[in-house]
Amino acid sequence: MTQNIDHLPPSGLRARGTVIVVPGRGENHAEYVRLGLRLAYDAYRVRVVSLPATDPDHVAGFLGELAQVLSEASAALAAEGPDGLVRPLVLVGSDLGAAGLAALLGESSPTAQWWPEAVVLAGLPASGARIGSTWDDELEVRSHCPAHRGVLNGDQALQRGALTDALPADILDASSRDVASLPHLFLVGDADPLADRDDVARLAKSLPAARLAVVRGGHHDVLNDLQHRSVAAEIVGFLEALRSDLVPAIAVEASAW
Repeated sequence: MTQNIDHLPPSGLRARGTVIVVPGRGENHAEYVRLGLRLAYDAYRVRVVSLPATDPDHVAGFLGELAQVLSEASAALAAEGPDGLVRPLVLVGSDLGAAGLAALLGESSPTAQWWPEAVVLAGLPASGARIGSTWDDELEVRSHCPAHRGVLNGDQALQRGALTDALPADILDASSRDVASLPHLFLVGDADPLADRDDVARLAKSLPAARLAVVRGGHHDVLNDLQHRSVAAEIVGFLEALRSDLVPAIAVEASAW
């Protein structure tokens, strides 16, 4: 299990909010340096935590550990800075991290210490989705970004083959019962073979405050694919709108494209 990794706003700027990132299968903090730095540059305090080590087949144990990870992270962040935990607090999850957050939101109380003001769920896997058995197969599914592939190839802590097996049906069923009324941003790549876009759309439409953003040409690691700049911009736009009751700062009056 990796340690938490922080990305801080530039010196002299007060944090505009806090983001806690939960990685996906096989990943650790190394895969989220680029995203963390980009969000931090826009004055958001970012902490990347470790995915629970508990087998997600044991749903209760996995979700209990995830809640503990989030509780410890939020408590530590509250104690570390002079301003405490700067809100809004937004949880970002990818792959199993996204499924775990959705499942946890569906069964937890808003009084939980880690309860956020919003959540970003990226690359939610579909039931039964799996890939080929080679590392080349996994790279093809994860990302076509050369820089991110370099990170994946060079990360000795990455668990290769993590996407080979489908996620347990129980954790996916639990994630589909997310009924939290807080704002959701769903991100899915339209070239992600592990995602069921229709299922994600149904989940988004069932929630009172949800937005589904489809990334053209995006693969499974939608936060770290060729479109990572646009994806980060979408997240920043969501964070900024959250500070204004989900009213975007910019409205397009007219456009020819």
